Amino acid sequence: MRVFVRSLLAIVILFAASGASGSALAQDAQAGAQVFKKCATCHSTDGTKRVGPTLAGVIGRQAGSAPGFRYSRAMKGAMVVWDDATLDAYLVAPKAFIPGNVMAFSGLPQAEDRANLIAYLNTLK
Repeated sequence: MRVFVRSLLAIVILFAASGASGSALAQDAQAGAQVFKKCATCHSTDGTKRVGPTLAGVIGRQAGSAPGFRYSRAMKGAMVVWDDATLDAYLVAPKAFIPGNVMAFSGLPQAEDRANLIAYLNTLK
C-alpha cells in the first residue's frame, strides 16, 4: 500500500510540475502565430472568409458552422466541437480525422507546432 501511495504522490507531483494545462508540451502563442503563417493563405483571424473559413473564435465552435462559409458535406456532418484535443488530432492529418473534408493541407507532424498553433488559436476570441 505504501508503494502505491508513493507512486500516486509522485504522479501528482509530476503532473503539477508539468503545468496546470495538462499538456506535457509548453504552449507558446507567439510561436503559434508564426506557425499560423502556414494557415494564413487560406484562413483569416479577423472574421473574413477566404478559401477556408475564418479561424477567429474557432475554439468551442462546432465543425462546419462558421456563418457565411460553404463547407463540405463531411465537415458539416462531423460531430466535432473544436477544442485543444480535437484540433490537435485534426492537425496531425485532417483528411484522416474527418474523411471527405476538402481541406488540401496535409497536416502538422510536429507536436510542438500543433501545441503552439492551438495556443495561438485560443487567443482569437
